[in-house]
Amino acid sequence: MAFRNALRQLVTRQPLGWTAPASSGPPLRRVLGWPALTGIGLGTMLGGIFTTIGAGAHAAGPAVILAYVLSGLVSLCVALCYAEFASMVPVAGSAYTYAYATMGELVAWIIGWDLILEYGLSLAPTASSLSDYLAHMLANVGIVFPAWAQTANIQAVHPQVDLVASVVTLAVTVLVAIGIRESAGVNGALVIVQIASMLVFIGAVAPFVHLRNLQPFAPMGYHGVLASTALVFFAYIGFDTVTVASEEAKQPERNVPIGIILALTLGGILYVALTLCTVGVLRFDRLSEGAAMLDALASVNKSHGLYWIVAIGGLAGNATVMLTSLLGQVRIFYVMARDRMLPPGVARIHRVFRTPARMTLITGAIVAVFAAVLPLTQLLLLVNIGTLAAFAIVCAGVLVLRIVNPAAPRPFRAPLLPFFSIAGAGSCLYLVSGLQVATWWRYGIWFLVGLAVYALYGFWNSRLRITLIEP
Repeated sequence: MAFRNALRQLVTRQPLGWTAPASSGPPLRRVLGWPALTGIGLGTMLGGIFTTIGAGAHAAGPAVILAYVLSGLVSLCVALCYAEFASMVPVAGSAYTYAYATMGELVAWIIGWDLILEYGLSLAPTASSLSDYLAHMLANVGIVFPAWAQTANIQAVHPQVDLVASVVTLAVTVLVAIGIRESAGVNGALVIVQIASMLVFIGAVAPFVHLRNLQPFAPMGYHGVLASTALVFFAYIGFDTVTVASEEAKQPERNVPIGIILALTLGGILYVALTLCTVGVLRFDRLSEGAAMLDALASVNKSHGLYWIVAIGGLAGNATVMLTSLLGQVRIFYVMARDRMLPPGVARIHRVFRTPARMTLITGAIVAVFAAVLPLTQLLLLVNIGTLAAFAIVCAGVLVLRIVNPAAPRPFRAPLLPFFSIAGAGSCLYLVSGLQVATWWRYGIWFLVGLAVYALYGFWNSRLRITLIEP
């Protein structure tokens, strides 16, 4: 009997309308409209181009352009499924909540654990890229950081740490802890700055694009394109950050789907234009991983003013990724703790700031250490494997819910199901197959740690278990 009850708990679905009870503390503030939600999505997405364009080009050559197109098509399938779920379940848990409502507690835990990996580690590579942009910008006027503080490489003969990345991570942490309105306002301003710098970059380098730099188009072949697509997917994950802010959105059933689709569409168009301009003016093997756009600009234009405009856009872009990723991270913690899958103290809301301030500060401090000592590319791959797994389950979950609960209210219905659902899930799983074996080992360790945490705490204390054992 006990074994049967345990299995029942693992597959039991959380009710769609299950939200926090009134006794759990003050609610989050509903202050965000669709422009702010679109800005949150763009804040994460647009900054992703600065982090991934160089690394993606090293994997595929000029075919990194195709990699961004393919990643965008996969993201479109996923975004439509996210939009349907977000209109039905306007709470802060993103894919974790959606999986709980369709596939049961165990799958929900796995996705929640993946989202912690996605949002938490997203801060570290973007902090590294921000540090690289700042170093390029200062070097342009003759200022160079000490060798020990330039980049993360603790395994070198003379160990180095990325001091700037760590300090910036702590500053962003304090801002997110203060409040969602303040964070969204700063994020919106930074999005405008980075879009302006991107347009300046395109205008400055587009006349110098040469076909010879695009040939051969795919020097690493099909497998290079696949590896690059899986790598640059990091740039698109921002649209799901919109769903994490659902409990802080006004009219979430309408504004969240609008924010998702707008962020993905605008971001994808800019990605292709920026990538074409970057690899079209400078051969891919001459681009740095962290500041490829600055390398391309410097190769065709010696203006310090233009260089600084694009560099400031890179700083703004990476800062917005950090801001929105941390915002998403602590709200995933908040919802999982509210469901008693994590200790209740994780979900405690500060009575002045009305945010999970304590957990925000703890998370930011941990990530600041990662940003100081871990390299960029391996972090990107580890983030992406967790993200792709979460996205695949969301796509499958939409189809499952259409079958098991066809009468549920759906303010937004994803078109052409089951096509987009199957295409999204299948594409995500296929991209995962292109990741390195070492990345799979790291993810396996993270996965096993997550199962241990669930077995020792989440299974025995979950809110759903308490409901099931009540007479």
